[in-house]
Amino acid sequence: MTVRSAVRWAATHGAMRLAIRARARAGNPDAEVLRDPAVREDPFAHYERLRTAAPFAGGAFARVSVHHDVCTDVLRSDDFGQIGGNRTEGMPPLLRTALRLAGPRRSTGPIDPPSMLAVDPPEHTRYRRLVSRAFSARAVARLRERTRQIADELLDGLEREAAADGGHADLVARYASLLPVTVISEVLGVPVAMRERFLAWGDGASPSLDMGVDWRTHRSVERNLGELDTWFRGHVQRLRRSPGEDLLSALVATADDDGSGLTEQELLSTALLVFGAGFETTVNLVGNGAAQLFAHPDQRRLLAEDPSLWPNAVDEVLRVDSPVQRTGRRVRRDTTVHGVPLREGDLVLLVLAAANRDPRVFRDPHVFDVTRANAREHVAFSSGIHFCLGAALARMEGEVALRALFERFPDLAAAGAGRRRRTVVLRGYESLPVVLPPQTAAVG
Repeated sequence: MTVRSAVRWAATHGAMRLAIRARARAGNPDAEVLRDPAVREDPFAHYERLRTAAPFAGGAFARVSVHHDVCTDVLRSDDFGQIGGNRTEGMPPLLRTALRLAGPRRSTGPIDPPSMLAVDPPEHTRYRRLVSRAFSARAVARLRERTRQIADELLDGLEREAAADGGHADLVARYASLLPVTVISEVLGVPVAMRERFLAWGDGASPSLDMGVDWRTHRSVERNLGELDTWFRGHVQRLRRSPGEDLLSALVATADDDGSGLTEQELLSTALLVFGAGFETTVNLVGNGAAQLFAHPDQRRLLAEDPSLWPNAVDEVLRVDSPVQRTGRRVRRDTTVHGVPLREGDLVLLVLAAANRDPRVFRDPHVFDVTRANAREHVAFSSGIHFCLGAALARMEGEVALRALFERFPDLAAAGAGRRRRTVVLRGYESLPVVLPPQTAAVG
């Protein structure tokens, strides 16, 4: 397996790393973001170098757009489809042959068919219909009170931990990560007691969305995906014997191999995607939101004076510090976008984080403003048929989590700069140290 894994890495990520390195040396701003973790700490100046009058700029290995209207049009057009797990188009024949001989990995990843992230209609339509009811506005509204209860319980724990450590705690480890993983665990019917293990698997697997990862990261991704895959396969079997009232039990009941419901592999892929997406991006939303509010005390004061601004504040966080930085699409048929001809098979990369700072759409786009009238026009949740299934849930969790945090601890402060995740597609904090005021931290 190690040899096959090495061949897969060399033919995909290894080859991409060489291309990215060459483009970065030539000064390409997109390649610099992909290559250098230090640049990813604050990539927005590099994104602005891609913002020319042209709809697309030259990226590390594909056309790139940072324009809000171009990104929206591509995402909504049926001339474009998901990239899927096939990243071999355009490869030299030798690399393509090597990849075919190595075979696919045995575990299912979020960009591998039949994941919803990797397929187009009609498969995508069928998968999405089966799970969408659990994430409707009505279903999310029913979850709000339970989410607030979870937030209060976690804040009690944060307070106790801070009291035992001189007022210090890690906001990501003890709050931002635990809230969404608890909520999605309860929705799907997976053991909440395993949430720390799930978070570790998710963190280890999250670079699977990136291109050009190093060999060590690739091996870590495959190991974590494999362990998560194995656990979920066993859990599905347990639910067959003893189903509950949760979403995953309902999906298991539809699983068959005659085409009328989900096949076993479709079930597993859908469950893994919904579970992982149900907490990965929200962890980033809460962490990024807290960091923005630490950096902008004037905006905290506005929220304290007018709590009705919290929903809009969450959208402003999504706009100015997008948890998902970019996505890609493959051209399905020859087409033209804003006067640029594109051929079938071409790859187009859309920098959502840069589109969310497009000055033609957002006035003073780099300013964090919780009163911004059009904050909700961001594309942080993508657009079109692949608009994030859990957008309503993420917004609700972000609002509940951040509001509960700052209302409980109005004097909460950052205790350092925090440590960013090293991923490219997902942007968030791996660690965000905070300090509670002495009178709060002493409560116990």
